[in-house]
Amino acid sequence: MELLKRVLILQAAVWAVCGIAIAVAPGFVLESLFDLPEMPDLGYVRVAGVCSLSLAMLMVLLTRRLDELWWWCWAFVVATAGTALIALLNASFGLPEGTSPLLWWLFAATSTGFTLALLAGLAKAGTENPPV
Repeated sequence: MELLKRVLILQAAVWAVCGIAIAVAPGFVLESLFDLPEMPDLGYVRVAGVCSLSLAMLMVLLTRRLDELWWWCWAFVVATAGTALIALLNASFGLPEGTSPLLWWLFAATSTGFTLALLAGLAKAGTENPPV
């Protein structure tokens, strides 16, 4: 259970920081730091930031009752694996010419790492506490 708890706390911290950053200053983060093209509307990016922060809060809440509800972490596996796949596909095939792929490769690598860590934590938790 400790592995799963550590992964959730670390992922929550990363998602919260990134979520706050793109919710508060999406232009600076995406255009200045990661050299993405200027976007006409950043509202959807801000919404994604708020959703990232909200998921991080749910991860922390779940760690408080992890002994009973560890299997709920599958929802985070779906979210993390899905974002990894989207980031990987976007980095590989979806970027406009001249756009830096750095953010997307970083996003894909981080999300893939968290997906694998969550799966390892779930596998270990499943042997320690099988669902009833």
